[in-house]
Amino acid sequence: PEETVTSSFASFIHAVQPEHLSKTVRHRSKRMILDSIGVGLVGSTTHVFDIALQYCRLYSSVAVSSVYGKPGIKLSPTLAAFTNGVATHSMDFDDTWHPATHPSGAVLPALLAASQMLPPGTKPNGMDFLLAFNVGLEVQGRLMHFSTEAHNIPKRFHPPSVVGTMGSAAATAKLLSLSTAQCAHALGIAASLAGAPMANAATQAKPLHIGNATRLGFEAALLAARGMEANPLILDDIAGCSGFSAFYSIYQPKPLSTPSDHHEFLLEKQDIAFKRFPAHLGMHWVVDAALSVRNLFINYAGSFSPSLIRTIVLKIPVSKYINRPFPSSEHQARHSFQFNACTALLDGEVGLSSFTESSIHRQELRELLDKVVVEHPEDNVANFDKMYGEVALLLHSGDVLTGKCDTFYGHWRKPLSKESLLKKFRSNASHVLPEEKIETIITMVDNLENLSDSSQL
Repeated sequence: PEETVTSSFASFIHAVQPEHLSKTVRHRSKRMILDSIGVGLVGSTTHVFDIALQYCRLYSSVAVSSVYGKPGIKLSPTLAAFTNGVATHSMDFDDTWHPATHPSGAVLPALLAASQMLPPGTKPNGMDFLLAFNVGLEVQGRLMHFSTEAHNIPKRFHPPSVVGTMGSAAATAKLLSLSTAQCAHALGIAASLAGAPMANAATQAKPLHIGNATRLGFEAALLAARGMEANPLILDDIAGCSGFSAFYSIYQPKPLSTPSDHHEFLLEKQDIAFKRFPAHLGMHWVVDAALSVRNLFINYAGSFSPSLIRTIVLKIPVSKYINRPFPSSEHQARHSFQFNACTALLDGEVGLSSFTESSIHRQELRELLDKVVVEHPEDNVANFDKMYGEVALLLHSGDVLTGKCDTFYGHWRKPLSKESLLKKFRSNASHVLPEEKIETIITMVDNLENLSDSSQL
């Protein structure tokens, strides 16, 4: 039969082998796995995670899969994936790619749960696990490249709820060794389970987008394994009938070539962005710009004295859901250019404690927020590969101090060092795990290719 875009993806998922993963891809994806586990562990301390866990425990019948931060609790595999996905995005602390999505959280929880689900003697080894993880990343990346709309900060659908669901289905299909036809059906089924609106950004519902993506993609693969079928052209551009194109206004799909010795994964071409503090990725530009101008201000005045500031000018891209002048909740604060810039100016840092209720409602912070004016320069586009953040302090003296950030530390153009990534992981994991277990996870992920049973992870 004639090859279609959908069949090419299915063939790739089925045929790709561990030897197709380069040293760079293995290294980068292991960093993603370690960071995602750490983010999930600290995320298991949040209120939204507790809500999700309480819900899932109502329906847990075959309890075989572990839950982040809760060693005494196991859930059914798909509900464990859901709960751990919620934990991963509960603080908006998880990795981000370009075009914009959160790739690890939509895939890793499904693979961890599926590994524990499989009976003894059939459990995938570490290399199988690493390959499936990268299949999930590759599918997400390729799908996002089908649309120019996907390259910019989203306005309609939250990307991980769309491509993440597809990535989870592809990764789980690979881990479960589904046939080529079953892989195609898993993608088709997943497309019917995908999509969440951006209006729920900056609310407790946003972490559900990652939880649902990893869970529903997992379920799509399980349904395909049991014989359920879907449209075999789900990824193709069929005139007059929307398939995956329903999620994008501009959609130009391209086949995914059959893996060969020379296949280059997208992760080879572009690294991932790791966050240094738990907030929307766009905040990292304005925070670094704010820290830069804060240092200039201290050199100028001897200390940080808000009373000397007349106006704070933020030059940021147009993006309505992260332009929040006076956030009133932790989730709104994580999606506020103004809050993160002013917090960095006031405290000299942004961290976990910055988003507590007491920090958000400080009078001195409110006074700084009152001084903020937002500008949208035409050259500052809402695109994680092109945007910048600029913070200018207009002083009562008439002097102007300016800090600008084109590439923050942690961006794919300026990756976190091994030391910084490990420091973040240890800090996150220490909220729920003792030191010896933290070090065991680090060693296990670092040597994932040699792990005989991936369910140990």
